[in-house]
Amino acid sequence: MPAVSKGDGMRGLAVFISDIRNCKSKEAEIKRINKELANIRSKFKGDKALDGYSKKKYVCKLLFIFLLGHDIDFGHMEAVNLLSSNKYTEKQIGYLFISVLVNSNSELIRLINNAIKNDLSSRNPTFMCLALHCIANVGSREMAEAFAGEIPRILVAGDTMDSVKQSAALCLLRLYKASPDLVLMGEWTSRVVHLLNDQHMGVVTAAISLITCLSSKNPDEFKTCVSLAVSRLSRIVSSASTDLQDYTYYFVPAPWLSCKLLRLLQCYPPPEDGAVKGRLVECLETILNKAQEPPKSKKVQHSNAKNAILFEAISLIIHYDSEPNLLVRACNQLGQFLQHRETNLRYLALESMCTLASSEFSHEAVKTHIETVINALKTERDVSVRQRAADLLYAMCDRSNAKQIVAEMLSYLETADYSIREEMVLKVAILAEKYAVDYSWYVDTILNLIRIAGDYVSEEVWYRVIQIVINRDDVQGYAAKTVFEALQAPACHENMVKVGGYILGEFGNLIAGDPRSSPLVQFNLLHSKFHLCSVPTRALLLSAYIKFINLFPETKATIQEVLRSDSQIRNSDVELQQRAVEYLKLSSIASTDVLATVLEEMPPFPERESSILAKLKKKKGPGAVSVELEDGKERGELNGGGDRGGDAAIAASNASTPSPSADLLGLRSAAPVSGTAPSAGSLLVDVFSEAGPAASSAGVNDDGFLSSAPPSAASEDPAPPLPESDELLNKFVCKNNGVLFENQLLQIGIKSEYRQNLGRMYLFYGNKTSVQFVSFSTIVSCPGELQSQLNVQTKTVEPLVEGGAQVQQVINIECLTDFIDAPLLNIKFRYGGALQNISLKLPVTINKFFQPTEMAAADFFQRWKQLSQPQQEAQKIFKASHGMDTEVLKAKLLGLGTALLENVDPNPENYVCAGVIQTKAQQVGCLLRLEPNAQAQPGEQMYRLTLRSSKDTVSQRVCDLLAEQF
Repeated sequence: MPAVSKGDGMRGLAVFISDIRNCKSKEAEIKRINKELANIRSKFKGDKALDGYSKKKYVCKLLFIFLLGHDIDFGHMEAVNLLSSNKYTEKQIGYLFISVLVNSNSELIRLINNAIKNDLSSRNPTFMCLALHCIANVGSREMAEAFAGEIPRILVAGDTMDSVKQSAALCLLRLYKASPDLVLMGEWTSRVVHLLNDQHMGVVTAAISLITCLSSKNPDEFKTCVSLAVSRLSRIVSSASTDLQDYTYYFVPAPWLSCKLLRLLQCYPPPEDGAVKGRLVECLETILNKAQEPPKSKKVQHSNAKNAILFEAISLIIHYDSEPNLLVRACNQLGQFLQHRETNLRYLALESMCTLASSEFSHEAVKTHIETVINALKTERDVSVRQRAADLLYAMCDRSNAKQIVAEMLSYLETADYSIREEMVLKVAILAEKYAVDYSWYVDTILNLIRIAGDYVSEEVWYRVIQIVINRDDVQGYAAKTVFEALQAPACHENMVKVGGYILGEFGNLIAGDPRSSPLVQFNLLHSKFHLCSVPTRALLLSAYIKFINLFPETKATIQEVLRSDSQIRNSDVELQQRAVEYLKLSSIASTDVLATVLEEMPPFPERESSILAKLKKKKGPGAVSVELEDGKERGELNGGGDRGGDAAIAASNASTPSPSADLLGLRSAAPVSGTAPSAGSLLVDVFSEAGPAASSAGVNDDGFLSSAPPSAASEDPAPPLPESDELLNKFVCKNNGVLFENQLLQIGIKSEYRQNLGRMYLFYGNKTSVQFVSFSTIVSCPGELQSQLNVQTKTVEPLVEGGAQVQQVINIECLTDFIDAPLLNIKFRYGGALQNISLKLPVTINKFFQPTEMAAADFFQRWKQLSQPQQEAQKIFKASHGMDTEVLKAKLLGLGTALLENVDPNPENYVCAGVIQTKAQQVGCLLRLEPNAQAQPGEQMYRLTLRSSKDTVSQRVCDLLAEQF
């Protein structure tokens, strides 16, 4: 880069900066800046033409003022004029100003592009680098269109200087990330790949970043890079630190380039060429050998560089999963890091070993470190390291060590961080089921799990234990005895009461011979918990009571007295009242034979994949071990309610397909397989249903939920919804989970699930600061007509949120009829004495209540023609906001809640969907047709979206919602 001459010091700029620094107040600074702006404006508008130095000085001042946070609305043309200067410093300042202040929609882009073209064709390497840096910094689509064809030519030209090649490679990478459809390598592919053989290491380092990005999207086009990458890696690994002096970092030759080469190789399977593969294995062995050598420097930079290459090499070994010797050596090397004093190394070692544990070649080697991992789980101070230790224990578990690992995880669960308890519970439940030698141990483990962490035991866990107990005769008596003993604790969790009610209702007769667990004792024990339970659990207990009448006729009078009491037959909750009345009548008029037939023992459940395992897969992603707040859960039936006829009452294990739509918190669901309404003849159909009718219109119901209030009553001074509320709402149309809102103080996460016209939403309020939130309160209100369209009930939250802590709020939603608006969420709290008042729109939209409907082509078009009235159709033609990726389109349509119908539309590029919106008042059938013109040029692609439904307002609303997604 040319040296800056002494005359380029710009004394006027230095004086101005000094004046600003000497200002005693904000007002003084603004006054000085306004004075300077007025002076610069007059100079630019004056009759006297400014020389290049003056323009550069004034443009520099404007840039400094902008960086101080003040708006600049003039000077852009002068900066563009500087680009035509032949002086480096003037051209540099012009490009700097443009990179910082000119946006991609500016009217000056064409002039800027012309100046850049002149510099790129000038063959002056300094000017070419400045132009390339500007293109990369702005990175607009207009610049990509203008230069995407020119930059590859510069990159591979034989006469291009090395510094320009580096800039060109990184500039092309920036454009490809911003507009991949415009950067087409085509004829340049092989020449770009051969940059890996360039003599200049800087060019290779820049080129490999570009090739790695291109390879991840088009692996077949760039597969010739594998042999070149292995060759280059071999030369680096076998070289001494003195051979690459300019690129040696603390005695480690070219560590950044080595890591990038290893990462590039992870885009491809093991090389098929035996010589190339042998050379690569030799490189990996050399890296593992060097890790065992004594360090050449005590400085942390040396160990960081060395370990970076080692971990990338281990990632490649795990990726190939074909070299047993290397896998075992990698495992032993990671084992040495498990007790390293550096927390980051311990974390990375645990994370890599989780993946190694899934390989058949290294699983046994991983198991040898079990004691070290258990010790890490108990003693690590960092919660993220403890979480990785729990993941590794889960991954290394098999029949030989299952009891030890489950016992250790249960022990840790008592003191585990709240953020990882739910996942720990799922893992313990899965391991207990998967490796149960005898099912009495499994029952003990799950009941112990409920006792230790009942709040984090999801519905799927206790559903599953009931399924297994019902399916296995040998464990039923033991389960009844164990749960009876567990219920005798003075304080037992509600989930324990649910399990106890179900198991004793089915198998209480197996322990009734013991006077200590006689029928009346069992009933009194269960009924002593009744008043402490929520409405769904009370409903389950009532069903258990009617089962008792069948099992133990001597309890009939006592139970009928309970059913006859005012607290039951006059209960404010319709579900409880109906059960009490019907069960009382059934027990009074039915003969013994009829009663025995109606209330016979539940038949075995059909065998299928564990619903707990399905939940963990959806929570963490298929095959994943690390904990990511990400994709998919099944849209199983809400809280397990469902048809029990030929399927399970415990509906969490319904066979369903994972939704492809992604979100952060992992609870997006797929449609229930069956959902017929329970009949009076099947008394235990909805034993597990938590979605009872709505509570009274105001106040608190028996489950502790507050009904939504009208806006006027909700808060004295609620803040208006944030300007971005509609945008945030649109983000959740096709997904159920993610981060709803985040600022520097507060993060609000959301999980939600829906079944028919009922929904349940979990809001997670996270305090991102180290200071308490006090007087924390939330109010959900339904504005205007929404009061009569949605029934929303909320549980109150704790008024105190500690620094770094998170609180959860549960919201129950019932769709009474179709709606357009969304409920409002108002959050108030005090932070450092200042009142914070935030209002958002809750992402509750009409499509959340879709039930997918499969239908054949003939049925679809017959129904389509039936919905032909003008008011039944809504249509929009709109420009595509994103690329027309088939998988993304399908994911969004499935995320909408409809069924995606294959081979229905005559045009295979069109998408058709069908579904029924479930409201309490009516069911609204919807048909959807999305027609993309994917053949059009990028930027000109359009969609035609057509919705037909039996209700005009639904057609228009769903059409409006979906159009925003594409």
